[in-house]
Amino acid sequence: MVVAGRGIIEAMDPEELRREGVRFIEWLADFHERVESLPVRSQNRPGDVRAQLPQSAPQDPESYAEILSDVERIIEPGLTHWQSPNFFAYFPANISAASVFGELMSAGFGVQGMLWTTSPSCTELETHMLDWMQDALGLPVHFNSKGEGGGVIQDSASSATLCAMLAARERATEGESNIRGLFGGAPLVAYGTEHAHSSLEKAARICGVGSSQLHLIEVDDQLAMRPEELDRRIREDIEAGLRPFFVNAVVGTTSTNAIDPLPGVAQVCRAHGVWLHVDAAMSGIAALCPEFRKIHDGVEGADSYTVNAHKWMLTNFDCNLFWVRSRAALTGALGLLPEYLNNRASASGEVIDYRDWQIPLGRRFRALKLWFVLRRFGLQGLQALVRGHVALAMEFAGWVTAHPDFELSFAVPLNLVCFRHLDSDDFNQRLLERVNDSGKLYLTHTKIDGVMLLRMSIGGANTNRAHVERAWSVLVATASELRAADEGA
Repeated sequence: MVVAGRGIIEAMDPEELRREGVRFIEWLADFHERVESLPVRSQNRPGDVRAQLPQSAPQDPESYAEILSDVERIIEPGLTHWQSPNFFAYFPANISAASVFGELMSAGFGVQGMLWTTSPSCTELETHMLDWMQDALGLPVHFNSKGEGGGVIQDSASSATLCAMLAARERATEGESNIRGLFGGAPLVAYGTEHAHSSLEKAARICGVGSSQLHLIEVDDQLAMRPEELDRRIREDIEAGLRPFFVNAVVGTTSTNAIDPLPGVAQVCRAHGVWLHVDAAMSGIAALCPEFRKIHDGVEGADSYTVNAHKWMLTNFDCNLFWVRSRAALTGALGLLPEYLNNRASASGEVIDYRDWQIPLGRRFRALKLWFVLRRFGLQGLQALVRGHVALAMEFAGWVTAHPDFELSFAVPLNLVCFRHLDSDDFNQRLLERVNDSGKLYLTHTKIDGVMLLRMSIGGANTNRAHVERAWSVLVATASELRAADEGA
């Protein structure tokens, strides 16, 4: 029973936290011990979870034992297990004990980090972690907080792209768009390829540019942007009276892990005074390893850059890392200071207020879990993770190439393998569905020029060679079963 204590109710009883915390940690530990044995993709049908929930909230308090029982009975079966070593879909979403402990501490502190003064540790640790990561990834020094730029933790790469586009809009319109909107001036134009993440078009919609003013640039045979086509399109748009202001280049597209040629793209952007944003959402983490830093060749020409620690770096969602060359451009687009937030520290100009670096006002203490992960594993541990996954992807690609019934669709730069069975798209669709329905593993697909490809994303924290080898065996065996059934029909 919840009774009156130090507050109106005893919402945070240290004894309860101490006693019940053990119960929940032990349950989670047991869950992770058995997650490999669970169906990777949830076997639920639409509405299964809601059908087991009461129609209204409880009037009386319930025990943690009752709550945890329902987690096991209702919630767990409705989960797709991203932490399973047999999860090869979409992209990795790794966690670690270190990140869980960091998240727990953040939740337990319950601080609101919107201003430096509302929790100096929240702000200063974040600034320092982004400087650590700028150095660890070999990013340009202009992204370091000691200069005119700096970094911030966003919730996702989608928010980072939107913030970058808003900053670019601020620079292109000299601040007028924030005061009078976009009406009256020549239309702004942004650029990317059709293989960029959908968040690029969403950003164009939100910041008032519009989908029709997002111009798509042709790609080469590896689906990477052609800089000469970007230059041609910008020149045409300028002649047509438009205002080119933003280019989105990608290091590792979602569908195929294609990498845009940053040196050529940066040169075009520099020639036309256009903001260059680099989206390296998952693949950028590979640059922790010096031998993979070639993916960042040309990034010194970028005005902004983003990568997700919450994908391939053992840090639970959400923890996106976002840097800008000029923090003044970002805060000029997003900064406001109502009187109720005015304070001596902000007025001094000596501190960072991260509320001016993001869309919402409020912000969580995300830097804590990043700090925990970097200290617990060190750069050597994180590098070992990346190298191991890339090696497994290369080995899987070799198996595909050697098999007479499968083909590799694109070169494999890092940890994503795109491949397909030589049979029809319908056959590949049925193969994917049969494999996923089995619960033994989980893959996703993409379509390039209308052709269906299977995606093998290798990045799970607990995925090893045995899991990848087993996945390949399941794919080959299932394809044989389907072909035999087709021939017998």
